[in-house]
Amino acid sequence: MQIMTLIPELKKIARATGAVIYDIYQSGEFEQEIKFDHTPVTSADIAAHNYLSKQLALLTPDIPILSEEDCDIAVEERQSWETYWLLDPLDGTQEFISRSGDFATIIALVHKNKPILGMIYGPKDDVLYWAVDGEGAYKETSDGEDRIFSHTCLQPLTSLNVVVSRVQNPDNIRKLVEDDIDLELQSLGSASLKGCLVAEGKADCYIRLGITGEWDTAGTQCIVTEAGGAILDLNLNPLSYNQRDTLKNPDFIVLGDRNLTWSEILTG
Repeated sequence: MQIMTLIPELKKIARATGAVIYDIYQSGEFEQEIKFDHTPVTSADIAAHNYLSKQLALLTPDIPILSEEDCDIAVEERQSWETYWLLDPLDGTQEFISRSGDFATIIALVHKNKPILGMIYGPKDDVLYWAVDGEGAYKETSDGEDRIFSHTCLQPLTSLNVVVSRVQNPDNIRKLVEDDIDLELQSLGSASLKGCLVAEGKADCYIRLGITGEWDTAGTQCIVTEAGGAILDLNLNPLSYNQRDTLKNPDFIVLGDRNLTWSEILTG
């Protein structure tokens, strides 16, 4: 399969999925409920899932699909997949509900437990990030498309620009970083959009404490890695995909500069 040949159609699909979400967002009319894992889901999540899954099934009928909104698949079945789509049709559901506009559609292609394609579309700002393994990372806006690179920090390191969730207690982030490093915190919704800030060099790292799923990070991981960064758990081990009974991630860090000695920066 020539992955790069999928990119033009995937861009159309990502934008169209974003339009499905944004039309509902602008109308202000949607239903919501709490799922079994105590996270919210809305009719926009379901509409986006239905549209995105259908379009990918038409584009690549032989590739199975694992979506946040359809993840009740037997472990034995999903672990038999060599290649599959991993989706979060609406990343940032709480931000959608609270009307911040910080939400996105995430599309990832995973091959042999490694994300090899990532695409993230934020409809509010009409911004699209994408990457393919070995082909670089890119950001596309109305002004055109540019290759993006994560930020290389000056050493000795004295400060870090850290992007965090709006609901994250900053004291918990401060405890994870050495006291002699100043932190500049910026808040944003949507795990994927925060990761993309690191990928394009607008933040040094994104520290995530709390529950996320593999669908939240796979697309971002490909983009960040191709931009020069990495996503690791807080023990600085790579995140895994479809290798455990659970699809939940551990706490993790998205870092822009792989050359820093992060084991000396993080205290946790």
